[in-house]
Amino acid sequence: MFLSIPYISEKVWGYERWIASAHAVGNSVADKASSPEYAGKSLGEITGGDFPLLVKLIQANDTLSVQVHPDDDYARRVENTYGKTECWYILDAVPGATLVCGLNKEFTRAELEAALKNGTLSDCLNYVPVEKGDFVFIPAGTVHAIQGGLRLLEVQEPSDITYRLYDWGRPREIHVEKGLEVTKCSAPEPVKHFSGVFSCKYFRLEKCVVSREEPVVQLPGKRKEASAILFIIEGEGRLSSSKGTELSVKKEDTVILSADESVSVSPAAGQSLTYMKITFPA
Repeated sequence: MFLSIPYISEKVWGYERWIASAHAVGNSVADKASSPEYAGKSLGEITGGDFPLLVKLIQANDTLSVQVHPDDDYARRVENTYGKTECWYILDAVPGATLVCGLNKEFTRAELEAALKNGTLSDCLNYVPVEKGDFVFIPAGTVHAIQGGLRLLEVQEPSDITYRLYDWGRPREIHVEKGLEVTKCSAPEPVKHFSGVFSCKYFRLEKCVVSREEPVVQLPGKRKEASAILFIIEGEGRLSSSKGTELSVKKEDTVILSADESVSVSPAAGQSLTYMKITFPA
């Protein structure tokens, strides 16, 4: 296991920390002090580039563009890459925070195209109030936008393909034709009060709260060097590995586990520790 040092991407609306990434745009790196075995290596080097997720910590001080991502079939055919299904776990939110998740009714492509041309797309969007601890699933093809005042954990396919439909007047490139081609014009219901576990074909999330030393249960998998990601949501503590490694962890640390080690987690004295375990299909 090792602590992951993120790739940082500054944005006009805030920033992204790519906390578990083997993507060509930016790799996360193994912290030298946490792992003699992988010291200073990128996640791409450690896994041979075979890493099926991109996990980000996103700070949105302002609203992101209204955007949509292609599914696997379209992305492979047109962009030669993965599609982008993703999810968000809300880490913090200002009072009254909202985000855009889907459309507010069924629209035809022609209706959406007309809304883009006459500047009324915002009237078609589904604005959803969110607070700390909420969970949002964004299947590929869902129109969406993170709005200002939100901090969240994003788990997605390893793709950096984004089609902007509208950018609130900012002078950035817009991708209307491709965006409309991949948009699912329905009004989904992907917002959930997080039950603690979510699974789809691309990833599985499990929120765990520990008040005493407990093992981290790993699913069997083929990716020996990186079989699970632990993101510390709240608290401090210690991780102990069967390989003899011990790590002190705190809020918003990211630890990557290998499949050939057993790991236990212990909260600091008098505390509980909350973490998100992220795994993927074998």
